Amino acid sequence: MGLSIVKHDINFDFIGKRKAAYVLSAVLILLCVGSLLLKGGPRYGIDFSGGTVVQIKLAKDADLSALNEALAVSGLEGAQAQRFGEADEHEYLIRLSGTDTPSSAVRAALDKGLAEKLPGLGYEVQRLESVGPKVGADLRTKAMEAMFYATLLIAVYISGRFEQRWLAAAVMSAGLAGGIYLLKLVGVPMGGLILGAVLLTMILCWKLRLNYALGAVISLVHDVLVVVGVFSLLNKEFDLTVVAAVLTVIGYSLNDTIIVYDRIRENVRAKISPDFATLLNTSVNQTLSRTLLTSGTTLLVVFCLFFFGGGVIHDFSLALLIGIGFGTYSSIFVASPILLAFDPKSFERQEEEETNKAKAFKPNPEGDV
Repeated sequence: MGLSIVKHDINFDFIGKRKAAYVLSAVLILLCVGSLLLKGGPRYGIDFSGGTVVQIKLAKDADLSALNEALAVSGLEGAQAQRFGEADEHEYLIRLSGTDTPSSAVRAALDKGLAEKLPGLGYEVQRLESVGPKVGADLRTKAMEAMFYATLLIAVYISGRFEQRWLAAAVMSAGLAGGIYLLKLVGVPMGGLILGAVLLTMILCWKLRLNYALGAVISLVHDVLVVVGVFSLLNKEFDLTVVAAVLTVIGYSLNDTIIVYDRIRENVRAKISPDFATLLNTSVNQTLSRTLLTSGTTLLVVFCLFFFGGGVIHDFSLALLIGIGFGTYSSIFVASPILLAFDPKSFERQEEEETNKAKAFKPNPEGDV
């Protein structure tokens, strides 16, 4: 018997609490989407918006307003400073809107501004990065495409593995991928295009009765929206490291969801209950210990990264903390209840499909299949 942190016979009514969970998720997503709409989208870092970032370390602490005054007289266009890392490290990030200034000119301008406003304060350039606006826009497009295609391929995999409907899933994915490619050629904005494609994916899953895929996709969209929305609420930048974290969260959340779905499928075959809601609830409870152990140990490591990993990976670890936490929540309270909410008759249909499949492969008396 393996390690367990909850009783094996636990029977918490997760499915019975699904309406409260729907309300909680709806309120949270409305807050996140509202913040994104009010701010015109995520606050993109230089990876996506273009610009120059300079990380400097001062010999001693300096007032942030005084440092910004020094930047104002340095001649660096749109330069703004902010603290970076721990306070006792005296490190700052300086962001510039222009990207055509050579690094030597940036250093010379910093020397001029600091010498005039903060004389005698030594500094060291730790990092200097520049990204052009065209490159930033391309990176933003590729990041959005990566998240969408990851979600789409997951829908195909879930449909094939749990519902044995590879053809319907393949037709759906081919149509969506082809449609995105054609609309991109005629200049449709990628943001609206991806949003529409995700909505269409969920509608097609519903119409084609790809219920397991629908539950997984809604769960993943829920987790991604929460991560992006919380970053917007906290006014944090959204850059490539955060995209890497979001893709990691997608994979992690999917893994949790598949574990629960596997148990649901096993219990459907075993016919442990004539009531689908009871079967779902039993399946979630049976996998609860594994879910909490996996999430707990992972969150412990990510907490260490968040508090002790330094400023460079601070946002990355924060995105993982949010995503893994809500990914665990969504695999319990979103992915499984969706099966019941969108198709309460699926239990009977699955039983019938399993029976027909067993009859089709049952050998006849002569030994032929």
